[in-house]
Amino acid sequence: MEAGAANVTKWIGSTSSVLLHTVLFIVSFILPIMGLVSFERMLLVLTTIVSLEAIYLSIFIQMSINMSNQNIEIIQEDIEELGEDIEEMSGDIEEMSEDIEEIGEDIEELGEDIEEISEDIEEIQKDVDEIQEDVDEIQGETVEEDDINKKESEILLSIQATLMHLQKEIEQLKGHGK
Repeated sequence: MEAGAANVTKWIGSTSSVLLHTVLFIVSFILPIMGLVSFERMLLVLTTIVSLEAIYLSIFIQMSINMSNQNIEIIQEDIEELGEDIEEMSGDIEEMSEDIEEIGEDIEELGEDIEEISEDIEEIQKDVDEIQEDVDEIQGETVEEDDINKKESEILLSIQATLMHLQKEIEQLKGHGK
């Protein structure tokens, strides 16, 4: 019924409706002229038909208005829900922004820590170099100490290699942190 009301109000506002009504009115006035119906009877029937049409049209129009109002209410509810969703998303974005800011600070602190570790490794490397020089001097003094120095030298070289390896890893970490 509601779909029919929408279709009727749509059709009444069309060009074909205007043409059909015009033809019906012309035929109505031609009938008395041709003597097929009395003028009073034609006016009575035409007035009755027009009045009934007006009553039904107003009912159909009101039904269309009611359907439009329901659609407007549904759209308003959807808009309110959308507004709530947008507010919620805005809060989420704000939280994400704060999290990103904290992550940036953490990365900055990690970069500083890596720089400090790198400086410490450089100092340790200098100390290892000095120890290596001392070992080299001691190696030249005695044969007996030579074996001991060889072992110490190997240990120091191992430490040095480990430190160099650590230094390379820290430099790689620095590269990733920036």
